[in-house]
Amino acid sequence: VQLQASGGGLVQAGGTLRLSCALSGFRLVDYGIGWFRQAPGKEREGISYIRGSGGSTYYADSVKGRFTISRDNAKNTVYLQMNSLKPEDTAIYYCTVGRPVGSAWRTSSLYYYWGQGTLVTVSS
Repeated sequence: VQLQASGGGLVQAGGTLRLSCALSGFRLVDYGIGWFRQAPGKEREGISYIRGSGGSTYYADSVKGRFTISRDNAKNTVYLQMNSLKPEDTAIYYCTVGRPVGSAWRTSSLYYYWGQGTLVTVSS
């Protein structure tokens, strides 16, 4: 099982980025994919999740309306479109695979595997 996150970079406030999480070793329809982030000195935060079966999506209040999670089953890839970025979005972003239930999607310990992370820096 492998998860490869990419797409991070340096962007000005108000800008956009699209993160990708390429997966191998399992099918997207069988597992959910979460996006977490960790800023310096802060705990890892769950920001979005897409369920394997049905594809329901979930967002933290901090990113709701600005970020969109989606997936391409044929490419076995999950995306996180990030618009209207703010300096407080600066963090390392991780994708992860698991089967959390309901609101537990924000609990990092419920996930099985993690990608290596990609750095997003938003300048003011």
